[in-house]
Amino acid sequence: MTEGIAARAAAVALLDAVLGEGRMLAQMPEPDLPAADRARAMRLTNAVLRRMDFTDAVLSPHLRKIPPVTVVNTLRLAVVELSDGAAAHGVVNAAVEIVRRDRRTAGMAGLVNAVLRKVGTPVPHGVQKLPRWMRQPMVHAYGREAVAAIEAVHAIAPPVDVTIRPGASHVPQGFSLPNGSVRVTDTGAVSGWPGYATGEWWVQDAAASMAVPLLAPQPGEAVLDLCAAPGGKTLQLASAGAVVTAVDMSGPRMARVAENLSRTGLAASLVVADALVWEPEALFDAILLDAPCSATGTVRRHPDLPFVKDGSEVGLLMGLQEQLLDRALGWLKPGGRLVFCTCSLLPDEGEGQLAGLLARRDVRVERPAMPWVDASWITADGGLRLRPDYWGGMDGFFMARVVTG
Repeated sequence: MTEGIAARAAAVALLDAVLGEGRMLAQMPEPDLPAADRARAMRLTNAVLRRMDFTDAVLSPHLRKIPPVTVVNTLRLAVVELSDGAAAHGVVNAAVEIVRRDRRTAGMAGLVNAVLRKVGTPVPHGVQKLPRWMRQPMVHAYGREAVAAIEAVHAIAPPVDVTIRPGASHVPQGFSLPNGSVRVTDTGAVSGWPGYATGEWWVQDAAASMAVPLLAPQPGEAVLDLCAAPGGKTLQLASAGAVVTAVDMSGPRMARVAENLSRTGLAASLVVADALVWEPEALFDAILLDAPCSATGTVRRHPDLPFVKDGSEVGLLMGLQEQLLDRALGWLKPGGRLVFCTCSLLPDEGEGQLAGLLARRDVRVERPAMPWVDASWITADGGLRLRPDYWGGMDGFFMARVVTG
């Protein structure tokens, strides 16, 4: 058997699901492979998704008509590997074997072999452009140069950022970001890094970690973490000494929150419920609402998103965000504060939501005062706009702190 065939075949199957069936990688079971092959399959899949414009430009001159999706994805994977310097003999043989295994594509093994031998060793060029539904509003809001910089970040496999628990004595190797997050340079499985087993840190993108400092929870305060899963912000709130109630409608995702609380020895009351019908027993000093959104700020970690989504759900999500905002404000004590955030790069889900809130509700914005926040990140209304081209890479987020009464 050709070396590495299992991981490559799994990557092609994942690409078929994303590009042929419109399925998100996060919603699919991981390949049933040994850990090393499984990790390689995911790396290869994401590498192809980050470079589709490049691979298709390389292949187009050699294809008179588009073959079936499995054949195309096998070729795309091979082009990525060849351009990264993998041995041509192994890459071509693996591609031919993958196509031969499926009776529906076996007859095209000769085509795959011929095309890849013509391709040679392609030189990587260009970056993957975002689809129009994402790119157009971003260009209008941030400018073409900024969007090009964001796309350049999307082309690179992202590093792992971790949030350090106060008083931690064991952290993985890396360098500190201005907000105190550590960008990890350690390699290997996360669970093997120093301090994981003892709960001294957790994986959390640097941008996502800024919402809790913006809320500034105090020890003993009653704080609601609304739409809480996967729970990084719940851990931050609990480690700050707040009395935390975390609500999310997904039972499986909340089970992960419970596991992380157990690992870190932190405490929070977990509620699996739909926030549109759930009612709290008492009011809160502060609320963190990380609202459901298009997740367009996470493309660098989820390069499948632009190929699966088309923007058609954004209008419904905006309506849901508005409903959640209005309900959450009703659960605050007089003078209470709320941080609204979305991991979106679309202004309608961030700046636009804040403008609408200010127009319909008696609240005021408290501008970010964290020392690491660049003044240029603060919007005209006092929100915080974070982009992937900041700090060498972070998720795109919008967040704002509002106070009632």
